[in-house]
Amino acid sequence: MEAVGLLAGGVAHDFNNLLTVIQATSELLLEEVPDQGEIREDIRQIHKAADRAATLTRQLLAFSRRQMLQPVTLDLNDVVHDIESLLGRLIGKHITLSAVLGGALGTVQADRGQLEQVIMNLAVNARDAMPHGGTLTIETANVTLDETYAARRSVARPGRYVMLALSDTGTGMDAETKGRIFEPFFTTKSRTEGTGLGLATVYGIVKQSGGYIWVYSEPGRGTTFKVYLPRIAAPAEARGEKTGGAVRAVGGSETILLVEDEDQVRALARRALERQGYQVLEAPHGQEAIAICRRYPMPINLVLTDIVMPQLGGRALADWLAVERPAVKVVFMSGYTDGDLGRQGVLDSAVAYVQKPFTAAGLAAVVRGVLDGPTAAGPRTPARDARPRLATPALPESASHQ
Repeated sequence: MEAVGLLAGGVAHDFNNLLTVIQATSELLLEEVPDQGEIREDIRQIHKAADRAATLTRQLLAFSRRQMLQPVTLDLNDVVHDIESLLGRLIGKHITLSAVLGGALGTVQADRGQLEQVIMNLAVNARDAMPHGGTLTIETANVTLDETYAARRSVARPGRYVMLALSDTGTGMDAETKGRIFEPFFTTKSRTEGTGLGLATVYGIVKQSGGYIWVYSEPGRGTTFKVYLPRIAAPAEARGEKTGGAVRAVGGSETILLVEDEDQVRALARRALERQGYQVLEAPHGQEAIAICRRYPMPINLVLTDIVMPQLGGRALADWLAVERPAVKVVFMSGYTDGDLGRQGVLDSAVAYVQKPFTAAGLAAVVRGVLDGPTAAGPRTPARDARPRLATPALPESASHQ
């Protein structure tokens, strides 16, 4: 798994740049062609295929533990409640969904969207194990893993955890299958039914979140997956309220300096922003961006910059702007992974950030949000291209609920 993970992280940047061009260009084309006709349907299929490829890239990064996370303090019961109706539709009416949620549940530090993906992927696995119906039970509880129990699990540490368990009454697994289920691309399904990345993705998300996952299963006796996440002493963060009414405008007339070394991505981003009414200047690297800032006679409102570029990267450019042009707001964009960005010092800064591959609409929304946000001299709030992320019998006697 580690070798495949290194490969996934290494190619993610190139894939994400290519997918940005395919996704956003097809999105812009859909706005230009008539609502009916074969051409529009062809473009729609291109867009759907690019979305699928982007999902696979995120899954590869998930099991390799290299994807970007947005951890918050949350209550697992809230996460289950939020997607319970969606789970019901996902597993179908022939399967009964039961939730046994623990009271006074502790909080955990994790990415909400990725935990939703964990639950969804485990639910899909359970559904496929019960083709003729059955019961899927979701359980949460406060759990303490003692020294004895942790010693039997070489990777586990004793301590206080929140447990999330999904149990099904399906066909179960033999020992050989159980030993391979978290391997990437391993699947008991046909090639047309699955990629073999669902449970590998779950494993990667759990490990990247500092937790553990174990499986209990026997042929004919169902399967239980148990996820243990470290319990923390902090209240759950309130989620942003959903606003109704009209969709917020994402266009404007401000001047944006676009800095990107990939010609296709730069041309695409410029087209998307100009379509929203922005005045766009462009540079292939940080040195040219600085030269433009020095000679351009009018104010530049925002710099949208890639992070890893030849001659001068986005992090160094942002540092120069903070001193020489402190009023200019900055949005980073990148197709690199969490570890790569950490080495660039980006993850340690409260800056706006959009992950490749992004859509034209998503990019415009992030840019507008930053322009409308706090002044550049004050705190900056991270921003991402928002998109939907959908990605055990009773506890052993040595692990206690409390």
